[in-house]
Amino acid sequence: MSRLIRLPLALAAGGLLSLGFAPFDWIWTPFVTLAAIFAAVSVLSSLRAVLATAYAFGLGYAGSGVYWIYHSIADYGGGPLAGGVATGVLVALFALIPTLALAGGWWLGAGDRRRTRLLALPLVWVAIEWVRSWLATGATWLSVGYTQIDTPLAALAPVAGVYGVSLAVVLIAGVLADAIVSPRPQRAGLALGAVALIAAAAWALDDEWTRPVDAPLSVSILQGNIDQARKWDPDERGAILREYLQMSRARLGDDLIIWPETALPVFYRQARQWLDPLAREARAAGSELVLGAPVARGDRRYNAVVVAGEPPRYYFKRHLVPFGEYVPFRDIAGGILDFVGTPLGDFTAGRSAAPLTAAGHELGVSICYEVTFGAEVAAALPAADLLLNVSNDAWFGHSSAPWQHLQMARMRALETGREMIRATNTGVSAIIGADGGLRRMGPLFEAAVLTATVQPYQGTTPYGRAGDWPLVGLVLAGMGGLLLRRRRR
Repeated sequence: MSRLIRLPLALAAGGLLSLGFAPFDWIWTPFVTLAAIFAAVSVLSSLRAVLATAYAFGLGYAGSGVYWIYHSIADYGGGPLAGGVATGVLVALFALIPTLALAGGWWLGAGDRRRTRLLALPLVWVAIEWVRSWLATGATWLSVGYTQIDTPLAALAPVAGVYGVSLAVVLIAGVLADAIVSPRPQRAGLALGAVALIAAAAWALDDEWTRPVDAPLSVSILQGNIDQARKWDPDERGAILREYLQMSRARLGDDLIIWPETALPVFYRQARQWLDPLAREARAAGSELVLGAPVARGDRRYNAVVVAGEPPRYYFKRHLVPFGEYVPFRDIAGGILDFVGTPLGDFTAGRSAAPLTAAGHELGVSICYEVTFGAEVAAALPAADLLLNVSNDAWFGHSSAPWQHLQMARMRALETGREMIRATNTGVSAIIGADGGLRRMGPLFEAAVLTATVQPYQGTTPYGRAGDWPLVGLVLAGMGGLLLRRRRR
């Protein structure tokens, strides 16, 4: 196939891959698009051709998958020009991730085209997904395992996490690629057998790893739908606080009343004259008030979840977003980077994953981006019997990002065998079951109060005990075997 045909097809395949994620949920696209790119790369004979093809695929994947960063910067950052430049840079950099995976798999296959398709490319793909989850603060978005949250392959998540699901996807894609390159009856039989084997493994591992404990709790999630431009306007702070106070008082009597991330547009101590009386009213009515708020301690600022009361209890966000919650190298760059970061200044990262006690139960808390990191959410186990995620996805606009974010939160509930309360400023607020299913869901960009019951759970899934390491060890062992074979050749 000529380069003029191969590169546009690779670009299109990368673009189609993102349709496997929410809100589109075309669950078949990861298998087809990855099979196509694995087949194309495996038959190439030069590294230069591999890199060109892989990068074209990566540009399509990144461009269609993380385009929403433009809305965040253009609407709430430096304007359309800054948004366009930053998005172009981000897409160009993100495209290097699948490029590295595909080129690395091709190299590891050492010229054995069939082994490249069936093993080398799938193993390196998953290894790169895992490495990018922690390298340079981590980039977890668009891991292909998330596309299967509503399929039988999701049963692998409580055992091997999202990367275990990713491994199943790419292994199936590998055998499909083999059937594409060599369309023989025996190759088709191998593909069907591999799919059946992986499906059987998922079925065998489908178990109730955790169990309900105690009575369900009544929960009200307050989705204020506060526009970002209004949220940080000093003249609007009083009105915003009154809105949340009014919504809270209307739900007194529920076990938990939850405000979303930084729902409080001032530091927590500045609003205690209103919040402390509300917390006393809530306690008298049998309720507990849990809210997202910035917290100042000395010269440090934290993005926090607070259980209001006397004294308040805090969870400080541990995994901050670069250029969103703090700006690396701000001291070196001077005022050049002042247009990014939070209006309240750079946040400091918290250190403890210990659950927050509220309504007599232990809440494993994550704030916004933290819910995309499986091992960090699982760090609250086994003490936590419920999960709480608060977020502010207003930055994403009417894009696919809020739905992708919700999809990742669902995977965390499934991995840990815990129900999750998800409170967001503009949506999508939700109650997520311990099986990752959506039990209740609120609207997007509408003010709403989402009421439901949540069931605490005890017990620990295999993933909750061991995290990603068993799966990573398996992948690295497979890659090590291929590397030894390459050296012998």
